Amino acid sequence: MTPDPLADLMARLAVQDRDALRELYDAAAGKLFAVTMRILGDRAEAEDALQEVFTRIWLRANRYDPTRARAMTWLIAIARNHAIDRLRARPERTRAIDEAIARVPDHGPGPEQQTVAAAEIRRIGDCIDTLEPERAAAIKGAYLDGLSYAQLAQRHEIPLNTVRTWLRRSLIKLRECLDR
Repeated sequence: MTPDPLADLMARLAVQDRDALRELYDAAAGKLFAVTMRILGDRAEAEDALQEVFTRIWLRANRYDPTRARAMTWLIAIARNHAIDRLRARPERTRAIDEAIARVPDHGPGPEQQTVAAAEIRRIGDCIDTLEPERAAAIKGAYLDGLSYAQLAQRHEIPLNTVRTWLRRSLIKLRECLDR
């Protein structure tokens, strides 16, 4: 049987050697992260789990028995078990979050406000439809898509000052339409 490259690190770790922990992290973190990531499926959660795994390894290093398993096998078992524990805890946590969200009052618009907003959206759309197609496209590009004047000038192949004029005059026409 080939010598276990991590056995010496585990022995040093058992006597709380911080340098051994750093070396073990460098040697095993990649593989242990892969284990937690495969089980948890979420990078941030897998990273958190990996840190907790190394805390457990630090606290339990004196329990490692090189006659029963290779060090990497023991480390993978700790990572796997911890990730599964976190996975099992998810539904409970999710349920608690869902219950907390359900208790938060809904300050969103009610049915009446939604109806009024929908009517206003239709009015604005109808007023935009009264504009010339290129000017309507410029208004939508500027105020709905967030395009800059330069981007609109390039899109419509017109000078920058023409874009400004289109938008200013179109907004005046929209205001007149909406005031009726």
